[in-house]
Amino acid sequence: MNNICEVLENISLENYNTYKIKTSAKYMAFPKNKEELIELLKYIKDNNIKYFLLGNGSNVILPDNKYDGVIINFKKMCNYKFLDNEKVFVEAGVMLNKIAMETINNNLKGLEWATGIPGTIGASILGNAGAYLHEICEYLQSIEVLDKDLNIKTLNKEDIKFEYRNSSLKENRDYIILSAILQLDNGVKEESMKLVQDRLQRRLASQPLDYPSAGSVFRNPSKEMPAGKLIEEANLKGKKQGGAMISEKHANFIINESNATSSDIKELICLIKDKIKENNNIDLICEQEIIDWD
Repeated sequence: MNNICEVLENISLENYNTYKIKTSAKYMAFPKNKEELIELLKYIKDNNIKYFLLGNGSNVILPDNKYDGVIINFKKMCNYKFLDNEKVFVEAGVMLNKIAMETINNNLKGLEWATGIPGTIGASILGNAGAYLHEICEYLQSIEVLDKDLNIKTLNKEDIKFEYRNSSLKENRDYIILSAILQLDNGVKEESMKLVQDRLQRRLASQPLDYPSAGSVFRNPSKEMPAGKLIEEANLKGKKQGGAMISEKHANFIINESNATSSDIKELICLIKDKIKENNNIDLICEQEIIDWD
C-alpha cells in the first residue's frame, strides 16, 4: 500500500476522533486524490482487507478495540476552487467550517451556519449536517461518487433523498463521496461575519467547547421539543459513567471529562434513551454514529 499513498501502521486514533477515545488501527491510509483512492481500494479488495472510511471523526463514536484493517482518511483530499455563478467545487476531505469561512471571505453567503461544524464535506453530506434551521442539502448541486465497482459517477441533488440529519447515501453505503459542487449566493463579507460572530458567542455560552465531544448526541424529536430540554428535565445533567459525563452546560452533549472509553459514552446514551422513553414515551434517535467494526 505504501507505493500507492501514505500509510501509517499501528496508529493511535486518539487524535482522529473528536471524543479523543483512545483506540487504534492496524493501518491508516491517506490518499491525496481520487486516483490514489481508487488504486488503494483496488488493492484492498484484491487482498480481501477490511476498510473503514473516516472524515474528521467528529460525529462518530469509535469502538474501544483495535481495528484490524485499513482506515481510509480523507484529510488530504482537500482541494477546492471557486467556479462561475456562485458555485464552489470542494473535495470530500475539505472541512465544512473551513470552506464556510472561505466562501464568506469571497463574499458568498449561505454557509454562515456551518462555521462551527468541524466535519468534512463528505461526512456532512452523508449525514445532511445542519444548524440554525439550515442543512447542507440546501446548498448542494451535485456530487461525484465512486460506486461499489469503483466507477466514478455524478449524482445530482435530486438523485439523493435527504432528511433531517440523514440521507439515502448514509442508509445505503454503495457510494463513496469524492467531491461536491455547492451553489451559494452573492453576499457581503461584513454582514456574514456579524452573523458568524453572534452565533459563535451563543455557542461559547451554551456548549461545552472546552471538553472533547462529538456535538449533539441526539436528534431533536421536533423544533418545539429539543432533545437537550428533555434530558435536562430528566435531571440527567452531570450524570457520569467512567470518564464520560452528560454536560452540565448543554444536556445534549456527552463530554470526555477524563479518559472516557467508547463503552462509557454508549452506557450514558443507553441511560438517556431509557429515561426519556420512561418519562416521555419518546424514542430518541442518535445523531452520532456508533461504530462497531467487528
